[in-house]
Amino acid sequence: MRQDLSSFENPSLSIALQSYIQKTYAWMVGGLLVSGFTAYFISETLIYFFLLNPLLLLFLFLGQIGLVLFLSARVMRLRVGTAGFLFIFYSFLTGLTLSTIFLIYTSVIIQNVFFTTAALFAAMSFYGYTTKRDLTKLGSFLIMGLFGVIIAIIINIFLSSSALNFAISIIGALIFVGLTAYDTQKIKNMFYELSGDNEALGRYSILAALMLYLDFINLFLFLLRLFGRRE
Repeated sequence: MRQDLSSFENPSLSIALQSYIQKTYAWMVGGLLVSGFTAYFISETLIYFFLLNPLLLLFLFLGQIGLVLFLSARVMRLRVGTAGFLFIFYSFLTGLTLSTIFLIYTSVIIQNVFFTTAALFAAMSFYGYTTKRDLTKLGSFLIMGLFGVIIAIIINIFLSSSALNFAISIIGALIFVGLTAYDTQKIKNMFYELSGDNEALGRYSILAALMLYLDFINLFLFLLRLFGRRE
């Protein structure tokens, strides 16, 4: 509460906060555009090359995990340009792997689910930014739930249960709806902690964009599993 009041009473701090938030969302949207155009281009050109080389998809997936871990651990020590390049490169790799969804779902379904995701994401991000409620405990609960979903997905690889898959899709979507609000509030609070250090804020805005990007992509994929009709 005090933080919000200080922002209101200090116009320069409020302007700095808006600039930081705008920069964060610009990075996130840029990453989504890179992923989207990459996925569409590959689906129209090289998709069968990837299908004929499943090990390549595995290496791409492992590369994505490695980049996320590296950025999360080292972003505050990197130059802003380097961190930004790695984020865009990660978005590109994600686009390569996302291209396979065009083999499973129609373009119309993908488009409809994307806009549904965008609307949900915007609503929950707005809530996280404006709410006075501390979402820290909710975030801890959601992160534990996410680990449970990951374990359930691994188990269902062997069970192939449609009922479990449906439950995973619902719970996964709800988790990332909640994480969107939690991460947005966390990103806003970090501004006050780093306020005055423009270089640190520049680095953290890229990590913040990565967090929001992951929330969006995962929410999109769980909603696609839930509502998307297979071709």
